Amino acid sequence: MSRVFWDSNLFIYLFEQNAQFSAGVRALLGRMEARGDQLFTSTLTVGEVLAKPSEMGDAARCAAYEKAIQQAAVILPFDLPAARQFAKLRGRRGLKVRRPDAMQLACAGTAGMDLFLTNDARLHGMQVDGIQFITSVERAPL
Repeated sequence: MSRVFWDSNLFIYLFEQNAQFSAGVRALLGRMEARGDQLFTSTLTVGEVLAKPSEMGDAARCAAYEKAIQQAAVILPFDLPAARQFAKLRGRRGLKVRRPDAMQLACAGTAGMDLFLTNDARLHGMQVDGIQFITSVERAPL
């Protein structure tokens, strides 16, 4: 059993049925369930996933997405320990991590993840305290 953090983009691909990525994400979720892996994400993910349906005034879709995330994943808060790790990530010399990415990595790192999955290639292979591996859906060793 592994502790796996999903970045926002994976949920968006799944919910919006992205032609390029949704099948891979769905297959990954099936493998994770079969293995007994534990899925994690953050409160930031919830906000990012709800942004588009909220902009469209689609309260029903917002509620459905939020419920689906709550049922599938442990939702980690951006709390004081995560804020400290965020500061370290943003303060690293030579490393340009966008604020939302640093928040996601900090939430995952402080909770201790085996794997952080994102299709944001800028994050692949980064070394972050508390996260063993950062990679894409296609390269996930699951």
